[in-house]
Amino acid sequence: MAALPLPRHSRFLRLLKISLVTGALYDFAFAALMIAAPDLPTRLLELPLPGATFYLWIMAIFLTMLGALYLFAAYDPRSYGGVIRVAIVGRSAGAIAFAAAAAGDNSLWGLYPLAAADALFALAHAVFWWPTRR
Repeated sequence: MAALPLPRHSRFLRLLKISLVTGALYDFAFAALMIAAPDLPTRLLELPLPGATFYLWIMAIFLTMLGALYLFAAYDPRSYGGVIRVAIVGRSAGAIAFAAAAAGDNSLWGLYPLAAADALFALAHAVFWWPTRR
């Protein structure tokens, strides 16, 4: 017996959850690299490290906190709609900030992939959340 197709609303909700979990994993990965192997993303993206390691640790803490919030939102998107709104706005702002920094300094070209990733997460979160919002 064939499974009944999910209502359109349920498909968007499932895709939203996937985009949030993927965003969390992306943030967790960067946070881990900032602490365990900060030279790796620096070499790959040809970006300078901040002056003191302390700054990487603080950014890693914030990324870990953000990823945890994404997981809460993925678990129950309807209860955490505010987190999803902040994720959309925050990822959009991140994309703009990364792109603007790279456009202002050719040596920061490695920020363009980060800008693209943030823009894609913002777009995915928005497209999948919009039909499911209350």
